[in-house]
Amino acid sequence: MSKTPKQPSNTAHTDQVPVQVKRLPHGEGLDLPRYATAGAAGMDIVSAEEVTLDPGARHAVATGLSVAIPQGFEIQVRPRSGLALKHGITVPNTPGTIDSDYRGELKIIMINHGAEPFAIARGDRVAQLVLAPVTQAAWVEVDELDATERGTGGFGSTGGHAKLS
Repeated sequence: MSKTPKQPSNTAHTDQVPVQVKRLPHGEGLDLPRYATAGAAGMDIVSAEEVTLDPGARHAVATGLSVAIPQGFEIQVRPRSGLALKHGITVPNTPGTIDSDYRGELKIIMINHGAEPFAIARGDRVAQLVLAPVTQAAWVEVDELDATERGTGGFGSTGGHAKLS
């Protein structure tokens, strides 16, 4: 007797972690971070200011929001792929981390790797936020580590891109 494998559900994921958010005065009237689609991993976050990034320039873009992330979680800040592909606009410290004990304004560090100035308007989607669990390490100092096939080889020791084809 063969069993039919269980098909994945098309219903939305219902596990949600509450995150407190405080709207700052310059964030009034702006959308809170939100998922663009039911399957999105990241929430789009918008700019609370107008700024133009010249080629090569960096700026911490204000969002007008502060958050209280539950202990045991972080929020990762990631670039929007369309901005990166079409304009060379990205988040240089990707993924950026917002720690659970930070209570200041969320600012998105952005850089223009493109050839043209890039204008960001108030309300423009500038990055994605991903709520993620955090596991903290507990160091155990030892005299020797276990041996592996790779050993101490790093930085290309397993072969360059030519070996992958």
